[in-house]
Amino acid sequence: MILGSEGPSTPQCSRAGCRLDATRAVHWRNPRIHGPERVKTWAACESHVEYLEGFLRSRDFPVVVTALGETVERVGAEASS
Repeated sequence: MILGSEGPSTPQCSRAGCRLDATRAVHWRNPRIHGPERVKTWAACESHVEYLEGFLRSRDFPVVVTALGETVERVGAEASS
């Protein structure tokens, strides 16, 4: 990024090498180091949302996928308590 320049007006996909506009949000956390209130979010294009979700689930991370711009307060089984 060039100092003083603006980034893209639409978030781009978080998949490595992808520069497509994101349409979905993949909310997740690492339960080994964070409680359910700690939510991380990746942006995803339609082509990579399943890949990113599968990558996280294969590591047993709780995941919630929403439309881009929606927020999630908590992720995981403990979130319902």
